[in-house]
Amino acid sequence: MDVPALAGRSVSVILAGQSESGAYVASPALEEYRYSWLRDGAFVADAMSRVGKTASAEAFFGWCSEVVLARAERVEELIARHRSGEVIADGEHLPCRFTTEGEEVGVPWSDFQLDGYGLWLWALDAHERRHGTRLDGAAAGAALTERYLAEFWAEPCFDWWEERRGVHAATLGCVQAGLAARGRPEAAAVREALHELVEPPLDGSLLCLAEPFDLVDPTALLDRIEAGLLSPGGGVHRRPADTYYGGGEWLLLTCLLGWCRLRAGREDGARAALRWTAEHATPEGDLPEQARDHLLAPGWYETWSARWGPPASPLMWSHAMFLTLAAELGEA
Repeated sequence: MDVPALAGRSVSVILAGQSESGAYVASPALEEYRYSWLRDGAFVADAMSRVGKTASAEAFFGWCSEVVLARAERVEELIARHRSGEVIADGEHLPCRFTTEGEEVGVPWSDFQLDGYGLWLWALDAHERRHGTRLDGAAAGAALTERYLAEFWAEPCFDWWEERRGVHAATLGCVQAGLAARGRPEAAAVREALHELVEPPLDGSLLCLAEPFDLVDPTALLDRIEAGLLSPGGGVHRRPADTYYGGGEWLLLTCLLGWCRLRAGREDGARAALRWTAEHATPEGDLPEQARDHLLAPGWYETWSARWGPPASPLMWSHAMFLTLAAELGEA
């Protein structure tokens, strides 16, 4: 399937995976992914905004606002307790994922993640600027989200991959982007904290610091990512010791790499990343979470397959990043 056709297919897959509430399911194919993550959804909404599917993006922003406002009393209580010096347990914070109806999932998970809360504010602001509009219906939820982030941004939480708890560069980048979008003065402190991290652990999520957040030099970051995480075929791994489904190459990270290459003036490399991603679509035009070309830990593939079944396909986040890169290259 060529790039324009796959871009069209991506829009269709995303729309099919959006509930009436406005939430995007992460993937309909894997039981554990049949929920809506703020992080995944923010990138999906941003991609749909870029290609002119404004109603879809705005429905998601409205859902985010409603999810946060439904927990307004909880947020105010958490802020008050934190300001009094009380330590807030992970399980008391707002979760990272919800049912498509906005309910909490209610099963153990690495739920305390701040990146998605920053990302939906960033995506909302980008959408409003891009289309010259103001989503009044999302304003109250966005205002409460910024207060939550401003209070808790320095707290250790789980990373993009929901595996490691700590202070993560990508999370700080997402939070900084959200707070800066809202004009919060705390954004400067977050940015300073990010730059105080001395060579954060090698991880594909670092790519977001160059594109779309423009917080680091893309060339230096690309050199590091390509030296340590780029497979011989051209896909990008999450991290060097990854064992999840054998540690395959992630399509969304490969598109993110392409986006960073474009920012660095390496258009040919960006197009190569786009082609690699398109080549890993299924015959039906679905983009999976991972490719199996160069597994880092092959023995773990069957372990995860026996536990959860095949890797998620389609993954909405993969389709979103493909759409974004294609749009940036003028092919969507």
